[in-house]
Amino acid sequence: MKKINKNVVLALLSLTSLVFLLFQLYYYKFYLSQKNGAIFSKVRGSQSGQDNTRWVGLFRTAEKMGFQWLKIINKDPRLDGMDDLSGVEIPLHYIFKLASHAIHLVVFYERSGNYLWHGPLRLKQHMDRKFVPFRKLHFGHYPGAYEKPELQLVSIDDLKVQIPKNPYSFLEEISQSRFLECRYREARAFFQLYPDDASLDVVDFRKKAKSLLHLAVLTLNNLGVRFWLSSGTCLGWYRQCNVIPHSKDVDLGVFIKDYKADIIPAFQKAGLPLKHKFGKVEDSLELSFQGEDGVKLDIFFFYEEDDHIWNGGTQAKSGKKFKYLFPKFTLCWTEFVELKVHVPCETLQYVEANYGPDWKVPVKTWDWKSSPSNVQYNGVWPVDEWDDVIQIY
Repeated sequence: MKKINKNVVLALLSLTSLVFLLFQLYYYKFYLSQKNGAIFSKVRGSQSGQDNTRWVGLFRTAEKMGFQWLKIINKDPRLDGMDDLSGVEIPLHYIFKLASHAIHLVVFYERSGNYLWHGPLRLKQHMDRKFVPFRKLHFGHYPGAYEKPELQLVSIDDLKVQIPKNPYSFLEEISQSRFLECRYREARAFFQLYPDDASLDVVDFRKKAKSLLHLAVLTLNNLGVRFWLSSGTCLGWYRQCNVIPHSKDVDLGVFIKDYKADIIPAFQKAGLPLKHKFGKVEDSLELSFQGEDGVKLDIFFFYEEDDHIWNGGTQAKSGKKFKYLFPKFTLCWTEFVELKVHVPCETLQYVEANYGPDWKVPVKTWDWKSSPSNVQYNGVWPVDEWDDVIQIY
């Protein structure tokens, strides 16, 4: 087998390090604008001259070294949320091959939730599937989301390349980086059947819900508590890529193993007073915080059994307990209201468990004790425990 000169690899790596995050701001800055909308006419399908020159220089240098290369592109998902789709394709992966060696360059983009995203390693039909053994390329097969790493310049055999300042933290993210895109096409189909409510009240509610969710994400992230969009908030993301206008609250889920006693004081410090606390850490814990003008934040804690996961509910006036059963699930990243947040990877099963097979049909009248498909009666709290398990403020 022909040996590859390590200096050749390092030289190519030094060039790729210059463009590793080259595109992360480009399309966001030029295509997306909260104030002005899409600015397609300025740069449709083009790259800035300086950026394009760097890429061309990279390819020419690689070819002079004897490398063959393959570019994998796909449509920019950040444009899918807009009414006018541009169809612009962006580079996601580059693969350089020399003899039996390969260098895999994954292009990261910055998204509006202030994180980095890369697209999937997905070959189109016309591509050479024997170009390299793709199954051995372990990084980037699925879309991924990462915190923006601070980069540092290091010298390897007198060649300067950039690496994350905390490489261990970056590497730990890989196994938990899988990203799900919001289903914009299905959301548009949903709104064709059920036109969105654009009244001033709904616009105001969504603004408040977004603000509340941003505050909740900041608070829980600062505590290091893992959470995900749950109940109606998860349904809104999955079905219509937006907050459900008649929901009137924000719902989050947290595994009970991630519970911290600092949660309540942290939210109170953030300006969200505790509205009620039902249950206890060992059983059916639920917290509700009062947001702005009646919009509340509900945090449901989930308990894991051998073959399912469940969260509890409590009726304050009677002490009755309820249990909501879900199939086991894992967590993926997504973007919702300009935030990087978790959702169940098995979203359809999660939503169907809670809302049944007719989850696509909006329901404005909802009884949390009887409407969910997965609700079960779970007994009554002993009267001598009510002061501890039913706390209303």
